[in-house]
Amino acid sequence: MGYTLDFCWTWGTYIQNNITEVMLPLGIAEHIDISFLFDHNLAIWNAAIITALLFLGLFRLWRPAYGVAIVLFHLQYVARNCLGEISHGSNLVGMGILLLGLAHLFFTGASERRRFLMGSLYFFIGLGYTSAAVCKLVGTGIYWPDGHHLIMWITERRVDVISKFGAFQPNGLQNLVLGDYRWGTLILMFGLLAEASSFLMWFRKLRYVIVMLVFSMHIGIVVSMNIFFEASTYFLLLLGLPWHDLLNFGRDKLLGFPKREVSETAPPLMG
Repeated sequence: MGYTLDFCWTWGTYIQNNITEVMLPLGIAEHIDISFLFDHNLAIWNAAIITALLFLGLFRLWRPAYGVAIVLFHLQYVARNCLGEISHGSNLVGMGILLLGLAHLFFTGASERRRFLMGSLYFFIGLGYTSAAVCKLVGTGIYWPDGHHLIMWITERRVDVISKFGAFQPNGLQNLVLGDYRWGTLILMFGLLAEASSFLMWFRKLRYVIVMLVFSMHIGIVVSMNIFFEASTYFLLLLGLPWHDLLNFGRDKLLGFPKREVSETAPPLMG
């Protein structure tokens, strides 16, 4: 929810101040003219409506709230990215809002909604990352993990960093890769295997390990190429640790709260 608010308000301000025409129609913009959002502060008003809908959904005041919010969020997304630049992480955030909307429309019990939401998130995230690994191999072949590719990407990224900050100082890992391409091969191989195995998060026993592997891959991207996919990384961190167990431990052991009795017939969080 936090990233949805951040995206829709940041995009709204950018749309209002910088965009006057559609260069690359995406999604629904291929079927309708979304240029009406460029004038009269409509993108700002759209962000305000999305904000209100999210709070209506959060406090269970209107069941279709998340469903309407994802439609308006998509409008904001295609308007912001109509110049050709596609943002990372917003697709994952949008998927979360969409699944929240479906959960509240089709399930009445909190347990059923939670199981549907979390199970669907693991399914689509695992499918997405595994598909990314397959696409890399289809596009480049088995030589994608060649360390020379990482050297090339670090060099290209150096230009971006210099243009933005005026200087580029390689870190220790980047120096290792630039000095010996085999380090780059190891790093890329780890990333490819982490992505390819992402579908294993569908299975309960492997879930946290696989999600944290993909999270580690994103940390490797930050360190090796200075590229931070912020929303995706934090999203994986939220999914990758058993936060409910940690919170229960803190409540029962550290704060001394009495342990709650759990019904033996209560359904698990996810199947």
